[in-house]
Amino acid sequence: MAIIMDGKSLALSSEEELKMRVNSLLEKKNFVPILATILVGSDPASATYVKMKGNACERIGMKSIKVELDSDTTTEELLSKINELNSNPEVHGILLQHPVPDQIDERLCFDAIDIKKDVDGVTCLGFGNMSMGEKAFGSCTPQGIMRLLHEYKIEIAGKHAVVVGRSPILGKPMAMMLLNENATVSICHSKTTNLEEHLIKADIIVGAVGIPKFIKSNWIKDGAVVIDAGYHPEKCGDIDLEGIIDRCSAYTPVPGGVGPMTINTLILQTVEACEASL
Repeated sequence: MAIIMDGKSLALSSEEELKMRVNSLLEKKNFVPILATILVGSDPASATYVKMKGNACERIGMKSIKVELDSDTTTEELLSKINELNSNPEVHGILLQHPVPDQIDERLCFDAIDIKKDVDGVTCLGFGNMSMGEKAFGSCTPQGIMRLLHEYKIEIAGKHAVVVGRSPILGKPMAMMLLNENATVSICHSKTTNLEEHLIKADIIVGAVGIPKFIKSNWIKDGAVVIDAGYHPEKCGDIDLEGIIDRCSAYTPVPGGVGPMTINTLILQTVEACEASL
């Protein structure tokens, strides 16, 4: 029977441990970790994600600062706000909610975040450090996936991993994290020709392409580890899980697999940033 990699349960158990760490910081250092979230515009999905992250902070006793900016905010205005948060010693983590309005240079703003406060793992410097095996906060979704793989004792070294997706905060860092743990990694995407020929050889598959049920179950070999990092309004992920659940060795459910680990990793890394600042 396939192992269900239950991100919801792991996130809940992690929150219990994080509560103790936050209490310890308060009692011993009189410090509480603070995450600043920046939301530009009024995209409903982004607002929901920011609210969920704020709720997660509250559950473990952390504080969050919500920074809401108008949809016509300029790059310069956003950079000014980021620099203000960088300079605030009470703020330990900074999250700029993606996506931002088109007129803003998102990459420039991501890279303006202090590396010590880049708890969402979005800066080029953080990505470079992580890729080279140096200390860095990893992008939260791939880092959450790695935590799931470790929790369920999934063997990574020597395995052939195929990552379908190449985004700078999911597909690319995911591939580097797996490579750092000695997997042989292929990066595919929506333009890859004969995608099924790559997938049928994979021991570990990460679906991160952002298209509902893009990866078909008959492209996946028996015994593979199947990780679905997508979530769509149709309440499905990037992988068609029907027909694979009885054949794979382990899989992440949708919902309840990768999603809870993304938010939990953000909170964990904010606590770590606070501890490192003392």
